[in-house]
Amino acid sequence: MPEVIFDGPCGRIEGVYHHNPSPSAPLAIVLHPHPQHGGTMNNKVVFTLYRAFADSGFSVVRFNFRGVGRSEGECGKGDGEIIDATAALDWIQMINPGQRDLWVSGFSFGGWIAMQILMRRPEIRNFVTAAPPANLYDFNFLAPCPASGIIIQGADDNIVSVEDVTKLVNKIHSQKRVVLDYVVMENADHFFSGKLDILADRVKEYLLRELVVAKAQLKQGKTANVS
Repeated sequence: MPEVIFDGPCGRIEGVYHHNPSPSAPLAIVLHPHPQHGGTMNNKVVFTLYRAFADSGFSVVRFNFRGVGRSEGECGKGDGEIIDATAALDWIQMINPGQRDLWVSGFSFGGWIAMQILMRRPEIRNFVTAAPPANLYDFNFLAPCPASGIIIQGADDNIVSVEDVTKLVNKIHSQKRVVLDYVVMENADHFFSGKLDILADRVKEYLLRELVVAKAQLKQGKTANVS
């Protein structure tokens, strides 16, 4: 897990990157919770998501938003963090040229940023979010949601309510051509305390399933082109 530094709009951005040497390895970025509430790339949920991607064959980067750790700049109140995430996408695509299978993931505030990025980068294939703060931030920009994904929520979360996340899920479910998995984990709080292994298993199950689907679609497309 080598540490990396790449350029962002406010200066250097500090990250940790896992590289899969396969030229067909999909790419992912993982986004951390709110910087002003102690969120960093070393958050346990963020690390769990990162390892799930790495274990599933991805090249994946997690990084500190501006003003966190060794990342330069100051908290951008959402808009700045969206730009930082865009810079991370640009960076991982630059060092993996030709790879178009791109995913975004985030925990809490990072999940909100991840969903914002979906609207700005049409090449993103899927998303993975844990405890997206549907009761704290406006998700109405998902009109419609441009990609399929999975949302994982703790049943005992006292920061992000299950009811509000369920409303968000139902809204996305009502849109055409979007397939959304929704997992409510019993006895799990906002930070999935004591449940991180289960969280990792749920994420890896989803990733591996979707990678099989992607390979089948690619093979079907190649067959169609030959025909």
